[in-house]
Amino acid sequence: MSTETAATSDVVLVVDDSPEALSMLNDALEQAGLTVLIALEGKQAINIAQKMVPDIIVLDAIMPNLDGFETCRQMKADPRLADIPVIFMTGLSDTDSIVKGLEAGGVDYLTKPFTPDELVARMRVHLSNARLTSSAHSALDTTGQHLFTVDEQAQIRWATPQTKKLFALAKVTEQWQQQQLAEQLQHWLQHQPKPGQKIKLTGLEHPLEVRLIEQVSQQEVLLKLFDALAPSGAEKLRISLPITDRESDVLYWIGNGKTNREIGQILETSPRTVNKHLEQIFKKLEVDNRTSAAAISIRLLADV
Repeated sequence: MSTETAATSDVVLVVDDSPEALSMLNDALEQAGLTVLIALEGKQAINIAQKMVPDIIVLDAIMPNLDGFETCRQMKADPRLADIPVIFMTGLSDTDSIVKGLEAGGVDYLTKPFTPDELVARMRVHLSNARLTSSAHSALDTTGQHLFTVDEQAQIRWATPQTKKLFALAKVTEQWQQQQLAEQLQHWLQHQPKPGQKIKLTGLEHPLEVRLIEQVSQQEVLLKLFDALAPSGAEKLRISLPITDRESDVLYWIGNGKTNREIGQILETSPRTVNKHLEQIFKKLEVDNRTSAAAISIRLLADV
């Protein structure tokens, strides 16, 4: 097996109660260029993962004492381990066991017997996906967006620094997030809201709202946090730019990619009137075209 199949910096934790299976997997994964940590049971695996956070975990589903499903659930409850991809391996091939593994937080399921080549190939896919997720989170952290994700229990898995600041402004404690916030979001998400729909959080002195962005996966939902006391998009444009109320409405929808006809329908006016407002916007903002005006709108509305 080629040592190029995995990066040398990748660390895999392999958990199996069979010493023979561990020995075989250890040799195969080391030959593939991985650094291998091993554990014989669930509690030992959790302790090792907390001390030496791995890049990926390969976990036997059926073990004495703490089985793989519960081991995975406990790992996912730890924020430091929550995003680590977990691949289950087991002799069980029934649908219920596969679903149980995925619901516990696993990203993949290998039925024994399998070849080391198959395991390494799947690991490469999930390691790559994990890096893309991490890169996306890092990029969003620097954009000033009030974004966060929650798991199927509506517990926060990741949040941008701006989201954490807004929670702090509203005096939202970690306990409130884990209990009241989770309860409100879980109840809302059970009704399957569509992307773009909002919920107003209750029980806060400083009002906050949450908008659904997208269902990333079965285990992760992307949301956006809003300060309910902050000005709306159009209001923010009017405050920031030398334009009228109606011009700010038009510019807001220009920044959201709407045509003159669509804006006319939204504002209950004619496309011709929208175009006249747009001509005034160009003059006041000293731009030549719709694209430049939209760019100004998008930049100012980055946090709206």
